[in-house]
Amino acid sequence: MSVVAPPSKVAVLGAGSWGTALAIQCARAGNAVRLWGRSSALCAQMAAARRNPRYLPDAIFPDRLEVAHDLASALQGADDVLIVVPSHAFRELLLLIRDQLTEGQRLCWATKGFEISTGRLPAEVAREVLGTNRLTAVLSGPTFAREVGAGLPTAMTIASHDPDYAAQLAHDFSSPVFRAYTSTDIVGVEVGGAVKNVLAIGAGLSDGLGFGANSRIALITRGLVEMTRLGVALGAQRETFMGLAGLGDLVLTCTDDQSRNRRFGLLLAKGLKPEAALAEIGQVVEGYKAARALRAVAERERVTMPICEGLHAVLYDGLSADQVVKGLMLRPIRPEFD
Repeated sequence: MSVVAPPSKVAVLGAGSWGTALAIQCARAGNAVRLWGRSSALCAQMAAARRNPRYLPDAIFPDRLEVAHDLASALQGADDVLIVVPSHAFRELLLLIRDQLTEGQRLCWATKGFEISTGRLPAEVAREVLGTNRLTAVLSGPTFAREVGAGLPTAMTIASHDPDYAAQLAHDFSSPVFRAYTSTDIVGVEVGGAVKNVLAIGAGLSDGLGFGANSRIALITRGLVEMTRLGVALGAQRETFMGLAGLGDLVLTCTDDQSRNRRFGLLLAKGLKPEAALAEIGQVVEGYKAARALRAVAERERVTMPICEGLHAVLYDGLSADQVVKGLMLRPIRPEFD
């Protein structure tokens, strides 16, 4: 007879749209959740309104979701600490909580992207800051916060080097409208989450310039090849990129306008400068800075990524999208799979 694990106590650090959606889903699945954000004013608004009026205004908080007004109270008694902040803030938050974590607390994150200054993946940053004696996991996959908050059917991947911890987290988040799959390939899951944001900018740019459906699917398919190539070079399992955290997240982010990265590309296609496009979106567009970090990582690993290289040139070197497409089309003929 199987034993059902008791509900977990989970601290969610990061009250943006995705952090809020994950906190709602975790509470919806029966766990006791505390949600904390850096803005004390926003925390007060969330506590009063029982929703996140800034980032996810239509999703009402379940009864089991509390708002923590300070970091210490969020962490107190938590079994699991889930970090949901942009990649550029990940190390800073780890340093902030390092001395407050208890010995048995487990750490997971839904942060996506390479650290800009070092080119490290979040798991590498976590090991550097916290050491290797703590159970860790990463949550990723094709998920939009608004749909998770609304309780629409969703699937994602949870990866940990410890299969039992991945399974426990999958149980904690799963419900009739939310299914979590497990993996042991943290590198592959994190590379997928890092590269897809850059490619989504390209998809938005391509569509905004009227390059057509053929161009979009070519970008997605060959972008998947580049993602896989880099991931394997970093030690990932090739099959991970055919799953939710690879192909699934890539297609979602490249094809739906809920994606901030895709919308950023669409605004660039209208002639806006990157700074103006970022201001209009009003939230972090991970792919913009990630393009620079991705280029550095690809050069370091000696991995060929012509689409990502071309997008870097558009974003930072003033090259036109037409020039990039022409350069890609004139590359030497080669086998599709190498």
